[in-house]
Amino acid sequence: MSEAVSALGGRRFDGIATVEDCGLSGMITLRGDMGLAAVRKAVTAGSGCAVPGIRKATFGESGTALWMSPDEMMVLCPYDETDARLAAMTKALGKSHALAVNVSDARALLRVSGPKAREVLAKLSPVDLSPEAFGPGDLRRSRIAQVAAAYWMEDAESFRVICFRSVAEYVFGVLKVAAAQGSEVGYF
Repeated sequence: MSEAVSALGGRRFDGIATVEDCGLSGMITLRGDMGLAAVRKAVTAGSGCAVPGIRKATFGESGTALWMSPDEMMVLCPYDETDARLAAMTKALGKSHALAVNVSDARALLRVSGPKAREVLAKLSPVDLSPEAFGPGDLRRSRIAQVAAAYWMEDAESFRVICFRSVAEYVFGVLKVAAAQGSEVGYF
């Protein structure tokens, strides 16, 4: 059996912001009617935190829950706990019409951090990232340059970015260019 490796092998770039591979991360997609108690219970069982509102992320001690669409949540957890968390979610779902799937190896997770992180991401995405419109806990599914991605703010100076593993190198590259020394725009 092969050993799991992250898409970017722990790469890091330091410029006006730091862009780094977060390494292996457990990721479970849950599709279902978020109005059902069992589906909401499954989100909490997998993440250890509250079900997030629309375009929000919630954080727990060892997990994160992300709103991805009206009928989809993403649960993040330690990579080595993914199977156990998925089993807990499946048990919580019972006979509910829903689907929970481990997508850990199909995605990549990056972090953009530092005082200019907001500016770096704003160069690449068609979302209002001003402090008044986007703050800690806010999440968007959008684009980073030419590819689909989701990102959220963890705190006032850091974002997490999820993209498909197949485009992780591209996303890292465009973030690196946007974070290059001397590329400051000074908008925020």
